[in-house]
Amino acid sequence: MFKIMFKNKKIKAITIIGTLAIGISSCTAPKIVQKKEDKSVPEFFISGQDSTNSAKTKWQDFFKDEYLKALIDSALKNNQELNIVAQEIAISNNEVMAKKGEYLPFLNLRSAAEVEKVGRYTSQGANDANTEIKDGKEFPEPFGNFVIAPQFSWELDIWKKLRNSKKAASMRYYSSVEGKKYLTTQLVSEIAHTYYELMALDNQLEILKQNIAIQQNALKIVKMQKKAAKVTELAVKKFEAEVAKNQSQVYFIQQEIFQMENKINFLVGRYPQEVQRSSTNFIALNSFDVSEGVPAQLLENRPDIRQAEFELTAAKLDVKSAKANFYPSLGITANLGFEAFNPKYLLRSPESILYNTAGDLMAPLINKRAIKAEYYNANAKQTQAVFNYEKTVLMAFTEVLNLLNQMENIDKSFGYKEDQVEALTQSIKISNSLFKSARADYMEVLMTQRDALEAKMELIETKQQQINSQISLYKALGGGW
Repeated sequence: MFKIMFKNKKIKAITIIGTLAIGISSCTAPKIVQKKEDKSVPEFFISGQDSTNSAKTKWQDFFKDEYLKALIDSALKNNQELNIVAQEIAISNNEVMAKKGEYLPFLNLRSAAEVEKVGRYTSQGANDANTEIKDGKEFPEPFGNFVIAPQFSWELDIWKKLRNSKKAASMRYYSSVEGKKYLTTQLVSEIAHTYYELMALDNQLEILKQNIAIQQNALKIVKMQKKAAKVTELAVKKFEAEVAKNQSQVYFIQQEIFQMENKINFLVGRYPQEVQRSSTNFIALNSFDVSEGVPAQLLENRPDIRQAEFELTAAKLDVKSAKANFYPSLGITANLGFEAFNPKYLLRSPESILYNTAGDLMAPLINKRAIKAEYYNANAKQTQAVFNYEKTVLMAFTEVLNLLNQMENIDKSFGYKEDQVEALTQSIKISNSLFKSARADYMEVLMTQRDALEAKMELIETKQQQINSQISLYKALGGGW
């Protein structure tokens, strides 16, 4: 460490210039080739049309179900994980304040009191014994010392090391804000998925109960025909087994409904209770209006992409801060106050006044391994941030592309499923009529009812997949926060 007392300006200037020359020439940071981020994405998804990204639509306008909107609104206030992230944002903000304070001047007030007994036959003891104060008294023994003085210190941020560190903390604060937005999109999406899955289960339960009623009616007919000797006991047992099987399935669906309700309650941040919903006309629900826009809009709308971008910027600033460690640092310290061996002399001026001013210029010369290691680590983390950014963008583009293709195929499949259900519903009536007139056997009736039930269940599942894919696309485009 080179220490300069500000007594001779010429000597001070020469010393500072020489020290800077030595420090800079010996502390040049190693050169590392840095990989730059690549923001380029394909111009279009599939359609090749320029449209507005649906993510610009707020979730309050995207979802029309009032029960669902109430659940989401409550979750955004009470969800524990979201509240934890909110505290992380507060922590990041405090770190920005701390980093900002590091490059500002420090002013402290020092007060001290001490007692010291030195040997009489030492240079200090002999000097104290032969010293008199103005009133003719000797120095007391043991010797006291009382100090009260403001202390000033300031590290001049000439290489912007501290300011870059503060900017990096600011970028991480913004990153944490985007992280909360991303978590919000996931929370909104998960609640919506679970809500519509709950509605699908309600409809499956209703269809199952309707099918049980149809089968029980068919069972009565089979029993009557057995009495008339038109069918055997085997037909009766087959129908009874089918009714029992479907009645057993009712309890499995009821358990799934119970679990889905509690999943929503957990996401909302409340204890288990009934979830209000209107599950009627689930099949007839209108599709959400989702427009993919262009891929470049993902860079603006997706919180996870913006989060990765802020992390990348912070990593770049960390490299600059680490590089500055190779250069000399300049600090200024100053003290001005009062010091005396007796409290009654403490404020006597000018005898008790003390002051000093000093400048410290320090530069690493040898054994710079720790500084190099920190610099290399900062560069490695920056490269990681670049790859993470590219991965996030690629993942976002692929996710949207997959969902667009999925939506198109599900829409086509849903149309055919509706035709299948309509045909099998008609076949139930036909098979029952034929069975009553002995033109069809009981197995045909049984298989027709079973096929119709499976088709209706699959239709509900396809509708659920259709709604989920639209919600997922809305989330993938960056909406929901």
